[in-house]
Amino acid sequence: MPVAVVTDSTSYLPEGLVGARDVGVVPLEVRLGSRIGREGVDIGTDELVAALADRSLEVQTSRPTPAEFVRRFRAALDAGAPGVVSVHLSRGLSGTWDAARQAAREVDAARIRIVDSQATGMGLGFAVLAAADAARAGADIAEVESAAADVAARCRMFFSVETLDRLRRGGRIGAAAALVGTALAVKPLLHVAQGRILPLEKVRTTAKAAQRLVELAVKAAGDGPVDLAVHHLGAAARAEEVAARLRERLPGAARLLVSEVGAVIGAHVGMGLLGVVVVPHDH
Repeated sequence: MPVAVVTDSTSYLPEGLVGARDVGVVPLEVRLGSRIGREGVDIGTDELVAALADRSLEVQTSRPTPAEFVRRFRAALDAGAPGVVSVHLSRGLSGTWDAARQAAREVDAARIRIVDSQATGMGLGFAVLAAADAARAGADIAEVESAAADVAARCRMFFSVETLDRLRRGGRIGAAAALVGTALAVKPLLHVAQGRILPLEKVRTTAKAAQRLVELAVKAAGDGPVDLAVHHLGAAARAEEVAARLRERLPGAARLLVSEVGAVIGAHVGMGLLGVVVVPHDH
């Protein structure tokens, strides 16, 4: 039996890829007013969008409990897996990695490895896929862990939002950095660096933000094969337009996935998110 691979719900992997690789997914929690549910299980993106439109409704998120990881890890080991590699969104953005680490210590620290992807969305998802592919190929736990960490190290994430207010209120970006997006008609561009969200540039229009995202992605991709993902929240047409431009500019891309983010990330970025994930292959 191969090494088991576990991740969290913010990887936003397409359902077919999760099932085909037998990846275990531990959901984060979402609170919409008085309602509490698991991302992707009890609460989906449509419900988040409705909640965001209701300005009187408080929207919050929280990490899984260590007990949820304990159950997942024990089940994998009891089923015969020689070990578990659990890959998660950046510890700089969530306590999920720490909850998984606590669970590993309780279950069997020698047989469980916890990887900080320093990203989220498909920045995390591509690292999970690399781990799962290595596991299916018969790699041992150290090799599976290394496969995930290697992809995470090569990942670049760029995104634009309508406003930085939700990121500021959620503590994902500092108050001083949030000032970048306060000017009228300015669209802030951000990136994820060392697991944290940082301001990158500012542009004047939504169209220019999309154009700049394409330019940044093309530069980060380099000349070799690359995996790409385009994320959005309530901006499907713009996401498809960015994807089309990337296909034209980077015809050698190995993969290009387009998807709407789920409730947890959506709760922190708000409507109008447009983002690009770039993972150049290791030559």
